Amino acid sequence: MNDNKYSGASEAELGFLKEIVRMLPAGLTVQDAQGELLLVNDVAAAQLGMDGSRPSRDLAPRQEACRQALSSGRAVVAEEALHDGAARQVLLTTHRPVRFDGRELLISASSDITEQKNFEDQLFRSAYFDELTGLPSRRVIEHRATGLLAQGRAGERFALAFLDVDNFKHINDYYGHAVGDALLVELSKRLGRGLRDSDMLSRISGDEFLLLLSPIQSQEEVAEFMQSTLERLTAPFFIDNSEVFASTSVGISLYPDHGRSFETLRQNADIAMYRIKNDGKGSAAFFDSSMEREALARMKIEQSLRQAILEKRFCCAFQSKVDIRTQEVKGIEALVRLRDDEGVIQAPGSFINLATELGLIDELTHLVLAEIVKSIDLINETFGAEATISINVAAKQAGNPEFMRSFAQALDDTGFPQRFMIEVTEDAFVAKNHFQAEILPMFRKLGVAISIDDFGTGYSSLSALADITADEIKIDRSFITDIHKRPRNQGILRAIESLSEALGMTAIAEGIESYEELAYLQAATKIRYAQGYYFSRPIFLEELKLATPISSEARASVTNRSTQQNRQGYSRANGYRR
Repeated sequence: MNDNKYSGASEAELGFLKEIVRMLPAGLTVQDAQGELLLVNDVAAAQLGMDGSRPSRDLAPRQEACRQALSSGRAVVAEEALHDGAARQVLLTTHRPVRFDGRELLISASSDITEQKNFEDQLFRSAYFDELTGLPSRRVIEHRATGLLAQGRAGERFALAFLDVDNFKHINDYYGHAVGDALLVELSKRLGRGLRDSDMLSRISGDEFLLLLSPIQSQEEVAEFMQSTLERLTAPFFIDNSEVFASTSVGISLYPDHGRSFETLRQNADIAMYRIKNDGKGSAAFFDSSMEREALARMKIEQSLRQAILEKRFCCAFQSKVDIRTQEVKGIEALVRLRDDEGVIQAPGSFINLATELGLIDELTHLVLAEIVKSIDLINETFGAEATISINVAAKQAGNPEFMRSFAQALDDTGFPQRFMIEVTEDAFVAKNHFQAEILPMFRKLGVAISIDDFGTGYSSLSALADITADEIKIDRSFITDIHKRPRNQGILRAIESLSEALGMTAIAEGIESYEELAYLQAATKIRYAQGYYFSRPIFLEELKLATPISSEARASVTNRSTQQNRQGYSRANGYRR
């Protein structure tokens, strides 16, 4: 009876244990030395496709791990990736050999780590691959190049190309960032065509790419490949119902000719790319030593510029805007100049673009305003208390609400904001940014006037101009130079004059340098106002302080010039405007 009681209890316990094994959250199997499965719980059956819920999985890798565990007598831990079409399940399985009742058995326990692996893969991709284009990150291409350098195979060469999308900011501003992102994706596809498995294309920042070509035979081979790549980019991109044109500037360095470390090769390719940017964009150039000297000179200018801002070594010159019928001064334009370390005045062409690129232009603009406020009494004595004061604002600044709000506040703090006129180029108006909708009303409320600078050389279109509410159009000097003997420019000038009249804007001719140019404007156009060396060169504050009250020097230079026929103005080479 006792034996029967014991036997009954064992059967109950065995059934209980079987139920527990069946319901375990981990997959559990037991098999013998011949690979025959003796026990499979529900989770394992589902994982291995043995319950009919999904197609049977490829179990060859698992069977191999089982054989290793049984033959070695040691536990084996393995990750198992089981695929069901596009879906993937990852199991972490421990195979443990045991001896039970004289038999060699293998117990396998599997946990589903699919979610964890997906998260790890996501972290890996975010660390090593660009989220937008799917291209390898800078870290990956640097590792690849460093590996090639470490191998140091005799005679083996490779090329590193630095590619930068031309005018990408204008594309973003005009079409919007969604189109800009889509363009980068399509651009990366075109750049990737024709690459070998041994080559690599990487997106290293917003609109910058690195291309590793390895191995290469000659510079000519690389030049031919890059030329064909650039030609592919000339076809338009069709994005979101827009036809977008894009080009890239490319700088190329070669190993070992131009460097023996990744960073040196990258820097030299970057230097060559900037040479292309300065020379017209949209093409490729190989690095040479002269570029390095230029880069060092540019770095010296950059350091000098930063130091000059810290030491406030900038000064203002003022050039008159003149009524060509009455010879009266209508307004003045503030032109920023830089005193270098030796006290020599530098024209803005040597530093304005660099200041914009380095993010220093905002501080520089505020310095100009502070200089004007400090010298307002001298300005009034020289040019008259009614003359407007124009300040140039870069298109990049005009599209930046944060800067423009601070600048509007600074103008208001002067106590005479209605004296000021902001000069911005056309692209500030036609770009799809906040300038017209948010920024213009802010300045209108203060009484600040708006001028379109360098008109005719930017990104204007008639449809965009119809919505512009500027007060003044400044006709670029390229249309004015020798206007008396250039019939085609005369036609363009008449068209701009009619356009400004239709839009209710005052037209000002820039860059008058000869009596003949002035005479043509007086005789053949209705244009009332002009600016240029023929009337007055830019006058510095030091000269204003030396001048007697009521602008004896500045106004005399205006009234006397109008009667001196055939007298040439100051040369443009002396630093006309900005």
